[in-house]
Amino acid sequence: MNSLDLFKMAIGNLWRRKTRTILTVLGVIIGTASIVVMISLGIAMDQSFKDQMDSMGDLNIIEVESAGYYGEESDDRDKKDVKLDDSAVARFNKIEGVQAVMPIKTSYMRVVAGKYVNDVQVTGIDPTVMEAFDFKIEEGRLLSSTDKNTIVFGKRTVEDFRDPRKRNRDDGEPPKVNLINNKLILTGDRQYGEKRSNRDSDYKPPKPHNIKGVGLLAESNGRNDYSVYMDIDSLQKIIKEDEKTTRDSNNRRSRNRDENKYENIKVKVKDINELQGIQEQIKAMGFQTYSLTDMLKSMKETSKKIGLILGGIGGVSLFVAAIGITNTMIMSIYERTREIGVMKVLGANLSDIKKLFLLEAGMIGLLGGLLGLIFSYAASYGLNMIGGNMMGGPDSKISMISIELALGALAFSTIIGVVSGYSPARRAMKLSALQAIKTE
Repeated sequence: MNSLDLFKMAIGNLWRRKTRTILTVLGVIIGTASIVVMISLGIAMDQSFKDQMDSMGDLNIIEVESAGYYGEESDDRDKKDVKLDDSAVARFNKIEGVQAVMPIKTSYMRVVAGKYVNDVQVTGIDPTVMEAFDFKIEEGRLLSSTDKNTIVFGKRTVEDFRDPRKRNRDDGEPPKVNLINNKLILTGDRQYGEKRSNRDSDYKPPKPHNIKGVGLLAESNGRNDYSVYMDIDSLQKIIKEDEKTTRDSNNRRSRNRDENKYENIKVKVKDINELQGIQEQIKAMGFQTYSLTDMLKSMKETSKKIGLILGGIGGVSLFVAAIGITNTMIMSIYERTREIGVMKVLGANLSDIKKLFLLEAGMIGLLGGLLGLIFSYAASYGLNMIGGNMMGGPDSKISMISIELALGALAFSTIIGVVSGYSPARRAMKLSALQAIKTE
């Protein structure tokens, strides 16, 4: 008996008992749809975690702090004399797999543009590595190695300029300030441009510094949007001049200033797969490290556990469907006992009889899986349309069916059908031909 004949017989047998076949297929549809939708929720959750991490910063970046910042528990690490200085930068640059290293120095200062002011975090960086750290420019240009008293603005800093002589904005709209190619002032005096009270008459504010804006960064949906950036050497020079003027001993970073030249150092890794190894190397030097992949790893483990739980719930439905397939095939044997006997008497191979029942069971699994997959896509679309809008807009997804999940579910439902029909197929194969023919 050739394969085409077996296929035609299988379709005819299933169609002959179409009510029972439809009910059995319905069980597979429900089981397949349940497991696909449940797993898709876990996939969407995992992707959501990754998107959140992407919005917070680059996953290829390691933040390096001195060990003393967080009270490192390891006695061995506390004994190591590590400092965030040029020597540390040079050591990090020598690590294989490191793309770029950027030391950081920050100070909260006031930027003055005409009659408008903005109190912002000024971040001193190495201009030569801005492109390596994915700083994108929207208007103007990035900093260059020859720039001294020049700055670039984060996208959102433009919105926070205000007229200090007015309590509220006239129309609630941010002022139109030209920050590029304009004469600006940078000062540590947080009351510059405002009327001082009499009790501040003895206060000697730091002198203002003339600077020039050269660029506006593209929006990054991260911390870069709310800072202004300048050459780190220029910023350190300004900070020292301000300290000399004000003798401010209460600066929050003064306790580490003698030990650490920089507040922290960012290390950009070429390949994210090498990040953990490089991070461990830096820790071995005695530094405290942190990267978004640490948080992402924890989130992935959480989503994996939730996905397994959801998949298990859906798997129960598919297991029930498998029992239904087995029951259908066993009942089919009882009803077709005489037919099986005739096939054996006519010379049908035992393997052909076995293949026939396995084919019928597999077709039930395949058809149920295919229809269940279609239903899963419809359910996923509905969940994203309703739940997505409630959670954050049309682009928010709470269910994602990947092509791997779809193909896997289809193959799994077919395999479940074949496995469920294996025992009934063996029973049909072992039936005695004479006893089968005598059965009425």
